[in-house]
Amino acid sequence: MLSIARTAAVLDHAAGEVLKQHGLTTTQYNALRILRGAGTEGLCRNEIRDRLISRVPDATRLLDRLEETGLVTRSREGEDRRFVLSRITPAGLELLARLDPEVAGMNRRLLGHLSQGKLRTLIDLLGEVRNQG
Repeated sequence: MLSIARTAAVLDHAAGEVLKQHGLTTTQYNALRILRGAGTEGLCRNEIRDRLISRVPDATRLLDRLEETGLVTRSREGEDRRFVLSRITPAGLELLARLDPEVAGMNRRLLGHLSQGKLRTLIDLLGEVRNQG
């Protein structure tokens, strides 16, 4: 368990250093990627919260910050005015497009020495651990 936690910390720190240069945290980056994947449909706060890698106590505040920086929009839709959809903005998409090669480079630096077979084994083993929880 300690080895997994230490490895996660090393990877998270490296990602944080890349993202900090663009004014993002790893959780904000994760939320933007989730919204990019959702496309124009968008997602509600709880759907975003449930898909985040790291659990956050206040997903609303996370989305507030992303909206304040112009990377996300939120709108009340449908008959239930409490239902708010979040969508990534063109500025958010552009930022992710700039980040994609940097993140890919970071991944290559940290994991590129592993063969495809070893990476697949690592992914499968970690998935097995997560599925036990």
